[in-house]
Amino acid sequence: MMPLDGRRVLVMGLGLFGGGVGAVRFLCREGARVTVTDLRTADALRESLRTLESLPVVYRLGGHEAEDFRAADLIVANPGVPRSSPFLNVAGKRGIPVTTEICLFAERCRAPVVGITGSSGKTTTTSLVGEMMRRGNPGTMVGGNIGGSLLDELDEITADTRVVLELSSFQLDRLADLQWSPQTAVITNFAPNHLDIHGSLEAYKTAKKQIIAHQDVRDVTVLNGDDPEVRRWPGDGRRIVFSTQPASGSDVYVDDGEIRHRIGRSEQTVCPAGAVALPGGHNLSNALAACAAALSNGVTEADIAAVLRTFKGVPHRLERVAEIRDVTYYNDSIATSPDRTQVALSALPPGVVLIAGGYDKGLAFDALGRQIGRGVSHLILTGRTADAIAASVPAGSPTRILRVNSLDDAVTAAARRAGQGNTVLFSPASASYDCFRNYAERGERFRQLVLNLRSCDG
Repeated sequence: MMPLDGRRVLVMGLGLFGGGVGAVRFLCREGARVTVTDLRTADALRESLRTLESLPVVYRLGGHEAEDFRAADLIVANPGVPRSSPFLNVAGKRGIPVTTEICLFAERCRAPVVGITGSSGKTTTTSLVGEMMRRGNPGTMVGGNIGGSLLDELDEITADTRVVLELSSFQLDRLADLQWSPQTAVITNFAPNHLDIHGSLEAYKTAKKQIIAHQDVRDVTVLNGDDPEVRRWPGDGRRIVFSTQPASGSDVYVDDGEIRHRIGRSEQTVCPAGAVALPGGHNLSNALAACAAALSNGVTEADIAAVLRTFKGVPHRLERVAEIRDVTYYNDSIATSPDRTQVALSALPPGVVLIAGGYDKGLAFDALGRQIGRGVSHLILTGRTADAIAASVPAGSPTRILRVNSLDDAVTAAARRAGQGNTVLFSPASASYDCFRNYAERGERFRQLVLNLRSCDG
């Protein structure tokens, strides 16, 4: 590890989710001379900047300058910055090392880590594992891509602490530079995503596989046996396979309506599958993944069952917002890819009024379009991907398609078209960057618009 005291460190991309802020605070504590550069303006970053007001940081906002990269001893890049960035190339030509917030943490973390990745479900699974492990170890810490930074907690983390990290493909791609994998690795599933940054499906897959690439025989690998891609992934860790079916070779599974496992001893029952508080078959799969991770880390069946019965979910992930005039509204703003929207639709009854569309990440909508044609009564579209999503719906489908100019207009249109007993689902199948800073801001806007409908209803 490079000593940081007195070093000139450039943080590239402060961001809005807390990782950049955590890195800046850590670097300042270590005595580094910190400069922050971000394409966003000070106004766009005001929430993050407010938390750093007392620190001796130099800011270069609203753009990047090559000279800042040439003058640094170390670059701490936002994980979403592609390796091909011309500014990182400037640093590379001078031999200036590049790291990330999660790499700074992984280098210094003294505790065993449960790392969780997947194209969808990783935040819910991470939250479940964190709650399960806290039942027996209240000091368990949860971080990574789920928001915030555990760099602030490094001094409190010992070999006896338990750490649970959600790990994105971007974070894993950089962790490969350290040849680091967590002691327990969980892969929820795999589907195309982030091709606009990774450049190809193979590159995206390679990044995801980093979570198990550097494990050894003392480690644990938790794989989704229902995913034909993931179940083939090789690794040196002890394999634990979960499945929603009592399939041969599964270690955590559903049989006769019960969640059961055969980890370390004879078959044991956790709880009825119907007792899982989270809705949808995808969340049953997430629950099984969490069970496998928790059981392999010594959590009891009773503690796991207690969490599964009570955990209501994470905001913006098929979140039930309200029921207004016998119409139920769901916020699934986390759905930044078509496969996530397909999962959400599968969890709800037919006849859904679907609001979709947003920033284009270069993903195909064909499979989603077929599902929309079978089960969506009205499709309300906005954003750059509106035309592509509309074109994916088969000709002759009974789905009625409407294009609008904004999310505000979409909610109004959905409320007018949803009949009693219907469901309105906001699941964009696209990123948020055309209109919002991130999916969370987009989801909060949807939630507020729905609650405004309730106010208007009197």
